[in-house]
Amino acid sequence: MDVNCGSFLSQYTNSAVMQNRVSVDQIDRALHNLFSTRMRLGLFDRNPKDLLLYGIIPPNEVCSQEHQNLALEAARKGIVLLKNDHKLLPLSKNKSMSLAVIGPNGNNANVLQGSYFGPACNPVEIFKVMQSYVGYVSFLEGCVDGVNCTSATIDEALNIAQNSDQVVLVMGLSQSQEREEVDRVHLELPGEQELLITNVAKASKKPVILVLVCGGPVDITFAKSDRNIGSILWAGYPGEAGGLALAEIIFGEHNPGGKLPITWYPKDYIKVAMTDMNMRADTSREYPGRTYRFYEGPTVFNFGDGLSYSTYAYEFTSTTPTMVNLTQLSTVKTSMGFDSVNYMSVDDIEGETCEKAKFSVTVGVQNSLEMDGTHPVLLFMKPTERKDDGYPVKQLVGFQTVNLKAGEREEVVFELNPCHHLSTANKDGLMVIEEGTKDLVVGNTEHIVNIAF
Repeated sequence: MDVNCGSFLSQYTNSAVMQNRVSVDQIDRALHNLFSTRMRLGLFDRNPKDLLLYGIIPPNEVCSQEHQNLALEAARKGIVLLKNDHKLLPLSKNKSMSLAVIGPNGNNANVLQGSYFGPACNPVEIFKVMQSYVGYVSFLEGCVDGVNCTSATIDEALNIAQNSDQVVLVMGLSQSQEREEVDRVHLELPGEQELLITNVAKASKKPVILVLVCGGPVDITFAKSDRNIGSILWAGYPGEAGGLALAEIIFGEHNPGGKLPITWYPKDYIKVAMTDMNMRADTSREYPGRTYRFYEGPTVFNFGDGLSYSTYAYEFTSTTPTMVNLTQLSTVKTSMGFDSVNYMSVDDIEGETCEKAKFSVTVGVQNSLEMDGTHPVLLFMKPTERKDDGYPVKQLVGFQTVNLKAGEREEVVFELNPCHHLSTANKDGLMVIEEGTKDLVVGNTEHIVNIAF
C-alpha cells in the first residue's frame, strides 16, 4: 500500500526496515508514486492559495446554483424504483389530497447525507418537500428512538394512516446502524420497523409507498410480497437534494432510471463467514459464492434491478456479429482446459493485438410508453451452458445511458475488446479467453456470439 490512513506506517515502518521486512526501495517507490501525482497536479508549483481557479473556493461557490443542480441530478439518477404494482406511482399532484409521511427518516435531512459531508446547501426533509405537492401533509416518526425502533408507536400511526388519502413510509437505516467502524450483524430492518410497516400498510386506504434510506441492502422480502405495499423506492443516502429528488419521482416530475449497484441477499446470508472471501460457490461445503457474478442462491433483489415509469424494449441489430474470429491472435499459444475447451491466456496477448480484435455490438432501445426517460443500458455476457470450472454466472461488460423521449428509439454501440470483455478468471487466477459460444444479454434479450481461434 502506498497510502495509509492512520498512524500505522509512522509507528512501524522504521522497525520493519531495521528487521529487513521492508526495503528502502519499497519506501522510495511508495513516495515516488504519491509525490509524482501531486507534482503533476501542480501542488508544489506555488502557494496553493495563489492558484487561479482552485486556490480559495468561497462558500458562495460551494453552494452555487450549478453545484446545487448537480446534487439534485445525482440524487435523481441514484434513486431506484424496486416495485410499482398496478402503476401506483407516480401520484397525481392534488391540492385536495391528504398525505401521511410516517417513519424515522421522513423528517431528518441529516440522515440523507450519509457520512463524510460538509455543510449542506439548503437541505430539506422529505416531509417538508411533500407539502408543496398536496393540500395537507402530516408526519409521524413512528419509532420512539429513530431507526433503531426498539418501540413503534403503532396505534398513533394507524390513526394517521386511516385518515389520510395516501401514505409514504420512510424507513431504513442511518449512521447509527452502518458507518465506518460500525457494521451490521443482520440484514433485516432494525427493531419494530417491519411491524410498523406491515400494520400501517394493512390499515391504509390504498397501497402504501415504502421509501428505504440506507446504504447497504436489507431483506424486505415481506414488502415485496405484501399487496398492501404498492411501491418500493431505494434512495441510498441521496445527499442534500435527496428529499426534493424523491418528491419529484413520487409525483412524476422525474422518471426514475436508477439501477441497483449491489446484490440484495436474504437475511440467512449472514451465516456465510465474513472472513471467507472466495467468490465462487462451493457446494461441497455449502458455500453460496459472492456477488452477482458467482452467487446463484435466492436474492431479494439483483444487481442491476431497477424499474421505470416507462417500458423499454431492446433488440440486437443485424450489424452485431454472430462470429468473432480471433485468428489474428493465432501466434498466441492456446491451451486446453479439463473440459476440452481451448483457451488463450490474456497475459500472452499484446495490448495492441487486443485493440485490433475489437468488435462492435449495437443494441436498439425503444421507450414504449408516454413519458420521457433516462435509461441505463446494461450489457452482460454469460456462458450458453453452465460448467463446473468456476465460470461466472454472468458478468457486466458494458453500460451506457440513453435519454429517450416517449416513443423514441435509439441505437447504442458497445465497443468490446476480447481481452477485457470476453475474458474470465479461471480457477488458477489466470485471465483467459475461451473458445466457444457466449450469450450477450440486455434485459431479457439475448444474442449468441461464437468465439473462434
